Amino acid sequence: MMKNTNRAALGERSYLDTPVWRVFASRIPWLLLLMLSAAFTGAIIQRFESALAAQVALTAFIPMLMDTGGNCGSQSSVTVIRGLSLGQIRFGDWLRVLWKELRVGLLCGASLAAVNLLRLTLLTAVPAAVAVTVSLTLAVTVVAAKAVGCCLPILAKGLGLDPAVMASPFITTLVDAISLLTYFGIASLLLEI
Repeated sequence: MMKNTNRAALGERSYLDTPVWRVFASRIPWLLLLMLSAAFTGAIIQRFESALAAQVALTAFIPMLMDTGGNCGSQSSVTVIRGLSLGQIRFGDWLRVLWKELRVGLLCGASLAAVNLLRLTLLTAVPAAVAVTVSLTLAVTVVAAKAVGCCLPILAKGLGLDPAVMASPFITTLVDAISLLTYFGIASLLLEI
C-alpha cells in the first residue's frame, strides 16, 4: 500500500508496471538523436586520418580512451542520478557537485594515467612520445568525463527530463568527442603530426 502511495505522489509508475511501449517511447528519441550525432565522432577521426596514418600506433588506443571516458562519466552520472532520486542533490547543488567530481576526476585521471604510462613504457614497444600522449589524454578525458557525467543529470532534471534515460547516452557521445579532440590535439603538439 505504501509503495503505491509513494508512486502516486511522485506521479510515476514503477518500472515493472510501465508498459513496454511507454519505455520504448521515452528512450528511442534520445537513441536516434545520439546515433545520428555519433557521426560527429566519425568526422573527428576522418579529419585526423592523416595523423593516424603517420602514427598508426595512435589508432590502437582510441577504444581504450573512449571506453574509459564513458565509464568515468557513467560512474559520476549514476551517483548523481541516485542522489537526485533520493533528494540528496538538488538543481542548486550543481556547482558543489561539479567541484567534488572535478577533484575526484583529477585523482582518478592521475592514477589511471600513471598506471597506463608505466604499462606502456614497461610492457610495450610503443614510443615514449606516444605513451605520454595516450596517458595525458587519458587524464584529461577522465576529468572531462567526470564533469560531464555529473552535470548532465542535474541539467536534465532541471529541464524536467528523466536523467536516467537521457544522461547516459548523451554522456557517452559527448565524452567520445571530447576524448578524440583531446587525443588529436595532444598528439599534434607532442608528435608534431
